[in-house]
Amino acid sequence: MHVKPVASALHWVAASGRRLTESWAGSPRAIDVLTALGCFALMALDLPGLAAADNSLSGPLAAVVLAAGCLGLLVRRRVPWVSYLTALLFIGWLHELTLIQFALYSVGRYRGRRAGILATVGYVGFALVVFAVPGWPEPRIETLSSFLSLVVPIGVLASAVGIAAYRHDLVRELDTRRAESAVLQAVQQERTSVARDVHDFVGRELTLLTVRSEVLSMRSRETAYAKDFEELADTARRAHLVLNEIIVQRGERAATPGVEGLAALAEESGRAGSPVRLALDPDVHGLSPLRQAAVYRVVQECLTNAAKHARGETIEVSIAADGPQLRIAVSNGLAERNGTRAPVSAGSGTASMSERVRSLGGSLTATRTEGSYEVVATLPKG
Repeated sequence: MHVKPVASALHWVAASGRRLTESWAGSPRAIDVLTALGCFALMALDLPGLAAADNSLSGPLAAVVLAAGCLGLLVRRRVPWVSYLTALLFIGWLHELTLIQFALYSVGRYRGRRAGILATVGYVGFALVVFAVPGWPEPRIETLSSFLSLVVPIGVLASAVGIAAYRHDLVRELDTRRAESAVLQAVQQERTSVARDVHDFVGRELTLLTVRSEVLSMRSRETAYAKDFEELADTARRAHLVLNEIIVQRGERAATPGVEGLAALAEESGRAGSPVRLALDPDVHGLSPLRQAAVYRVVQECLTNAAKHARGETIEVSIAADGPQLRIAVSNGLAERNGTRAPVSAGSGTASMSERVRSLGGSLTATRTEGSYEVVATLPKG
């Protein structure tokens, strides 16, 4: 008997089912279905009383009617007024107050404060009219007290909880938008930094090319190659002008350092309380200036993150040329907070590092385990 294949298949089926269950259980549609089922379960407790109070509804027929009323909760996100109007119908016809709680919550949750207050006022007014009609299950002498102690609090509480959840959703969405904006801004700043580095490095080479071509043109003035060298110098000069027009410099800014600046970064991190063990492959010094700038930016951002989240922990930095690829690995342990507050962080550092690495055709991954954090970036040596 093939035990291993069967066990592997069962494990795969169980894992797939678990992932499917987790993804479905967290979806809005699943929450709406569970809400409708929960409402129906609560109203089903009133089936004996409904059958006794209204002879037109038998037990099975009453269950069908209540189930149909709960179906409106399936669309409570898009049209919460459907379940609200159905709940008012149930109040007038069956004296049923369960569905209105879910309906008022849904209106307040998905339509906001004004709609929630309007729905609550409408519900209270409608219920007051219904209480004035003979036939309500409560004794007539307790009608007003029952109205003030039961009907009004039910509506106000359900609507208030929905409005509070609506405000919480707005705050959470605002925080998400701010985080996305911070990431986009960091990516844009990194793109600008890359462009400026391109301007600095390429512009310097074009300047050298222009000067060298002009020198060669003067030396070969009496030969047939003088005109060619003059055209080469003019071409390099025009390319430099186009580069200046495309990449606009804003203020004085030094180019991003290369790998020669890593030692200063490590020393600065050590003074800040996070010692660095730097392992640098000598071949890295032969990389192009743009790739060296990418190495510097990745290590700089990783050391900054470690200073925020792992102060006092030793940081391992490894930069090696592995065949045609360059590998940058930075790892550190995670310090225990012991009740201290988390540092302020926009969470945009990883996005800026990734943008720098992707601009050179590489990739970056950040992995957090139980006790450590590691960033690995690979890019072609070029």
